[in-house]
Amino acid sequence: MAVRNITVAVDDDVYAQARVKAAEQATTVSALVREFLNAYVHGGATFDALEAQQQAIIARMRAQHAGFAAGVREPRERLHERWAPDR
Repeated sequence: MAVRNITVAVDDDVYAQARVKAAEQATTVSALVREFLNAYVHGGATFDALEAQQQAIIARMRAQHAGFAAGVREPRERLHERWAPDR
């Protein structure tokens, strides 16, 4: 398979941060871009697939924690009871 070099224009600060992150992962910016393009072309996670996955996770969480609602507020003292030292 032939390999083609491409040129991509990005902001200097984005490129600098990408180089740092790539180095932290023991790879290169070119390798990251190559991986992204391969996933993009060969059916990598699309927005619709990720959204479906998110909805499935939310449904599982709701099933496992029936009755939980973020709007239900516990008194502050009750939330911290478990951290209070025995007296």
